[in-house]
Amino acid sequence: MYSHLNGHEHILVHKPHLWDDIEETISVVDAEACRTKVSREKTMRGKLLFSPTQLNACFRSELAALGWQESRTYYWVTADHNLVRRTMDMPAEAQKRAIEDAGEEAIRSYNQTDFVKDRIAVEVQMGKYAFVAYDLFVKHMAFFVGDMIDVGVEILPMKALQAEMSSGVPYYEGALYDLIRQGRGVPAVPLVLVGISP
Repeated sequence: MYSHLNGHEHILVHKPHLWDDIEETISVVDAEACRTKVSREKTMRGKLLFSPTQLNACFRSELAALGWQESRTYYWVTADHNLVRRTMDMPAEAQKRAIEDAGEEAIRSYNQTDFVKDRIAVEVQMGKYAFVAYDLFVKHMAFFVGDMIDVGVEILPMKALQAEMSSGVPYYEGALYDLIRQGRGVPAVPLVLVGISP
């Protein structure tokens, strides 16, 4: 586990019950029960691998049972950067009106996070490695800047688990390096990076 900008400490001091939820969920997810994917990759053909889809489903089921829910925030964008800057802090419908009143196309967009409870967001990232950077530098940041969360938690496989999954899956040690490489204050959102392994 790595605490960025005291994310872990914030949870322990202000919402320790939520950290208990996260630890409980990690401890009850049975990774071996998710070793169901038969590899078709050239270097691992026929090998039984951990299924990212099933692991995500187990996390979703456990966290949902503890009251964690998906959260989405909608907004409108356009190609004109000055108009984006001017409308960014407006409510969604006001953004749309201002963009259309300026004669531009208003494009509906949204940010979504997997699980939120009492201003803590959790992303379980078993997908492609590029999604980790998006989570850390866009998703958690957007919800933090929008005053919807205080801390973002990113749960990733450790390299030992990732080595027994399909290619392209992110791993904790790589994400940790990428996060630390940015410097102490970047991204400017308190985070907790959590690595899991069976």
